[in-house]
Amino acid sequence: MTWFQQGLSFILGSLLLAASTCHGKLVCKEGQSGPTHQSVKAVLDLQPFRPAVNLSNPTIANISFTLYAVLGVNEKAQILTTFLWLRLFWHNEYLVWEPEKCDGVTRISLPVKELWSPDIIVYEFVDDDVSQACPYVYVNHTGHIRWDRMLRLVSACNLEIFSFPFDVQNCTFTFGSYMHTIRDVRLSPALTFSEMSENSKQYLEASGEWELVDLLGETSILRFGIDEWDIITFWVVIKRRPVLYVVNLLIPSSFLMLIDILSFYLPPHSVDRASFKMTLILGYTVFLLIMNDLLPSTANGTPIIGIYFSVCLALMVISLLETVIITNVLHHSSMKYQEVPNWVRVVVLKHIANLICYRWPDDVRPSHKAQEDKPGSSSCGTEAWVIQPVNQADRHTASNADTVSLPELQLICQYLKDLRAHLLSVQKESELLDQWCHVGYVLDFLLFRIYLLLISCYAMVIITMWCIWISQS
Repeated sequence: MTWFQQGLSFILGSLLLAASTCHGKLVCKEGQSGPTHQSVKAVLDLQPFRPAVNLSNPTIANISFTLYAVLGVNEKAQILTTFLWLRLFWHNEYLVWEPEKCDGVTRISLPVKELWSPDIIVYEFVDDDVSQACPYVYVNHTGHIRWDRMLRLVSACNLEIFSFPFDVQNCTFTFGSYMHTIRDVRLSPALTFSEMSENSKQYLEASGEWELVDLLGETSILRFGIDEWDIITFWVVIKRRPVLYVVNLLIPSSFLMLIDILSFYLPPHSVDRASFKMTLILGYTVFLLIMNDLLPSTANGTPIIGIYFSVCLALMVISLLETVIITNVLHHSSMKYQEVPNWVRVVVLKHIANLICYRWPDDVRPSHKAQEDKPGSSSCGTEAWVIQPVNQADRHTASNADTVSLPELQLICQYLKDLRAHLLSVQKESELLDQWCHVGYVLDFLLFRIYLLLISCYAMVIITMWCIWISQS
């Protein structure tokens, strides 16, 4: 065969290939499975152009995805990182053949870089696409192309962390064409939104910290100026699994608060209670420093669990302050020997004691009037020493004896006076100490009940709020 004959046959083959391409059908040869390489190559050369015989007809693209995993939630940067299995369909009017003429072949795979593909993007994407590439697509004999790929999606999301760790997040994924308007590309979901939600729940149900609550979506048209774009908006509702944070944060904090409550049963006059509470506050502060990495932080607000820890620390400080006040009251008489004021007797020892049902000891009764030391209670201090004569004969002898013994008797009487005064002082100090101790005990009972009431109300409010959030989610 001469060079002229080879060139002529090549030209005729090219003309036949061009004619088949113009008619929208790929060429198949007998004895060969699938379309010929030359016909496929001719279509691949048209890669820069949208695959429509009539460019006035838009290319139909269908999209669906499966949420496989939630890789991370950055509350401070308001970023959600997820991993999607993305499936994209579109129609290429040039990649069509008849399976009967192509040995029954109905599907072939082609490199996606050699084909025109719709520029579908996620509008919330805020990072580089570092997903693993899937270089091939499946082409059906009717011209429908299916492209399965994996997408590591880093998207912006308005994260609400006030109810952490019982928070529910609602993030938006908006799929649409970046350049092509509805005149060129129309976009629609490949599956129903309920089917996509069920598929995603199967894979995300037992993985990671987050649980998929629901996957919702709708199709709409984005208008900007005179142009319009087809978009599909998905709402991904995820809920955090709180077990990790309940075990590592809430339960240890509750135990420390319980120990602080039980510390009120230590004797109030003991200095060990104050040192015990200071050690407890120090331990709680170290606990908060260690667990600080588990708490989310944003510039928009503080989660309620952070407020919970702050209030618990404040309650511990109030408990320590109460111990300081009671200690000062109990040591008031022994240091200054002051009488208990009458208004303290009436208000504290009478009304407050009755209000909190304070149990007095059997040998102690509350006194509301001040005890006064009445003079004349001792014979040594007030009674005069009288020496009466026995008879006339002994008068002279008695007067001589009185002259000798009277100074010694006066000295003994002075000693007895000093001893009595000391005993009275000791008794008075003991009475003052008992009175101030009972004042301290009554105030300790009162402040303990107020402290217990505050903690109970605070715990009920926190638990009620979290239960409401859990039921609503």
